[in-house]
Amino acid sequence: MNDWLRDVFHDRPVWINALMVFSAYMAFVYMPWDIFWKPVSRDEEVWFGILFTGWSAKLGALAHWFVYAAATYGFRRRRPWMRIWGPLYSAQVAFGMLVWNVLYWGSWTGWIVGLIGALPFAALTLALFGAHEYFRDPRPHLRERYGDWALVTGATAGIGAELARSLARRGVSCVITGRREERLRELASELEQRHGVSTRCVPVDLAESGGAERLADACRDLDIAILVNNAGVGYVGRFDKQDTGRLRDLVEVNCSAPVVLTSKLLPAMLERGRGAVIITGSVAGRQPLPLHGVYAATKGFDLLFGEALYVELRGTGVDVLVLEPGVTDTEFQEVSGQIPHGGATAHAVAEAGIEALGDQPSLVFGWIQWIRANAAARLVSRPLVAYIAREITRPSTPAELR
Repeated sequence: MNDWLRDVFHDRPVWINALMVFSAYMAFVYMPWDIFWKPVSRDEEVWFGILFTGWSAKLGALAHWFVYAAATYGFRRRRPWMRIWGPLYSAQVAFGMLVWNVLYWGSWTGWIVGLIGALPFAALTLALFGAHEYFRDPRPHLRERYGDWALVTGATAGIGAELARSLARRGVSCVITGRREERLRELASELEQRHGVSTRCVPVDLAESGGAERLADACRDLDIAILVNNAGVGYVGRFDKQDTGRLRDLVEVNCSAPVVLTSKLLPAMLERGRGAVIITGSVAGRQPLPLHGVYAATKGFDLLFGEALYVELRGTGVDVLVLEPGVTDTEFQEVSGQIPHGGATAHAVAEAGIEALGDQPSLVFGWIQWIRANAAARLVSRPLVAYIAREITRPSTPAELR
């Protein structure tokens, strides 16, 4: 518990930690009570010093809920938009305190009481405005934090290729690997010409026995600072209609390869006292997923492995992140046998992952996906989750595989 508290509250001034705790209390305790349990007849909300009652107050409470939830997230993750949003909201409260008392008391009494009430929030506004540097990322650049070389698996297309591009843009040289050598050569040429980094191409099939070991050996002469376990395969369809060989390959690539590569490369990172491991999981790993049953299970394995590793390695200088995209517009859908359907861009997913590295153990990409993943785990029973998930996956599954 103490380690978790240090992880949550480190590197923040006490007063910002206090604001974060207050915002969390309002978002997760008081506002849910206010919205769902407090009778409409008793509900009152104040915005800009104007009192709202009844159903209009309920709508105002929803807005307040969003405000406090956003504040909790903004303080916790030090989001740049807090530099503007924080002082503006605090200034609104100060203004509201003044207007409320003037309207309630009237005359000079209202102005005096209003100014006294507004003064603490005006001071908080100035403090938040003056703390704008706190909401900038204080960490050194990626290469300074971790080192010169990254190893990116599954880099021939999709999220893997975009992760390699994101790293190269930040000055990190890349070992890129995949099964299609021609695509690796094309990507390597692009990274070298656009970003001036060094590259190394290692064609390898991680589904083959000993593939992960051969890849680790091919990088033995390099100080791999960032390991990106991105290679992954999917396989859509009802389990009894799936090929045993493909299922075995899926488990080998999605589970065994990340474990072997991390085991091989992590000791050198620990010896240097810095490094990072990124595992590309999936929001599919958050719940049972009929018609993608083995794939979801492997991504659940990746999530639990990565989050455990994050805690084990805190304080060693080695950061761990599990990147969990939802549906992404890549060739993954076609290769896995799905009916193609739209999704997020691989570039956006990769950038979000690189930015989150070192801040948290896992990142579900996209607010809608985050809400779906957490609502499924917390609000309904697991059997119901599985049935709902089947209805979501059914339309993108060919009829003959259902």
